[in-house]
Amino acid sequence: MARATISEDQKALTLDDATLPVIDLSGLFSCEADDKARVAAALGDAARTSGFFYITGHGVPETLIEEMFAASKAFHSKPRSFKMKYWSGFTTNHRGYVPFEENGSDFPKSINFNEAWDMSYEAPEDHPDYLAGWRMTGPNIWPDIPGWKDTVSTYYDTIFDLGLRLLDALALELGVEPEELTRHITYPTSQLRLLRYVPNDMPGTKDLVGIAAHSDFECFTILLQGGPGLQVMNAEDVWIEAPPIPGCFIVNIGDIFETWSGGQFKSTQHRVINSGNERYSFPLFFGLDYHAVVEPLEKFRTSETLEKYPPMKAGEHLMRMSINAFRYMAEAKAAGDLVPDYDVPDENPFKRDAKAP
Repeated sequence: MARATISEDQKALTLDDATLPVIDLSGLFSCEADDKARVAAALGDAARTSGFFYITGHGVPETLIEEMFAASKAFHSKPRSFKMKYWSGFTTNHRGYVPFEENGSDFPKSINFNEAWDMSYEAPEDHPDYLAGWRMTGPNIWPDIPGWKDTVSTYYDTIFDLGLRLLDALALELGVEPEELTRHITYPTSQLRLLRYVPNDMPGTKDLVGIAAHSDFECFTILLQGGPGLQVMNAEDVWIEAPPIPGCFIVNIGDIFETWSGGQFKSTQHRVINSGNERYSFPLFFGLDYHAVVEPLEKFRTSETLEKYPPMKAGEHLMRMSINAFRYMAEAKAAGDLVPDYDVPDENPFKRDAKAP
């Protein structure tokens, strides 16, 4: 595959342009406990304030990043007829291609101008949840593009391993044993999306967006982005820009870690505006096993935190939000074809409204 190029605008940005905290993770790869503790403290500070931060020193090779951009472009440049052969609606575990008209249950009243390839942690075909028809667990599918599976699988494994390091560091910062968190990770619903924001000449409004405002549903997200457009709600509930910076990923805390920490960590609202420009990005949503019960960790359990964060299954929270996010899932729910018939509130309890437009 040909390598992707980075835009001149992106090349011009440096760490001095960061609107969010910047954390060097290199200490997590050290044998010295003090180095790891220093990084963990910085992660905890960012998780309690912005909930969003840039990371450097992550160890992900630049060549792999370039190959990922090229792989995404190789797929998304294919004809619609090719991509629709891999439509995610043909699967029972949400794998494959998501056309832009599938984004949101109220299309075309509201439009998210993106298309995606969705994959997740590889579970075998005989996994009980897959056999039972539960969504989000099971085997991946792959497009017929030479070398594509190898590139994307390598990237997934690399970022997932980085996620495990982040999980250990955040456990250290919270003062809990890592096993208290990792015991929920055997076949997690950790999804990687190869997103392409579709060029268009429509205005950017509250109903015409790249991706509508939301918090992420899992532990945290590790995002690689190839162009501007991401906006984050700051501590004053005002939207700020979070542009891509070469050599950096963006990490944001998700709903699970906010729950685990009893609200100490912040699952922050964010969105992608509709600029009308083509844009590629790769979020990996680091999640838990489908049936993992999520509630404040024992250290953070009080009557107040238990009332604010009642127990929820990680997969059911993900599905509640996915039903609203993907039209084919909303239609399947209406037809009674989801397993189980998800009778859960549609409202996201983690949502906050911004003061700025």
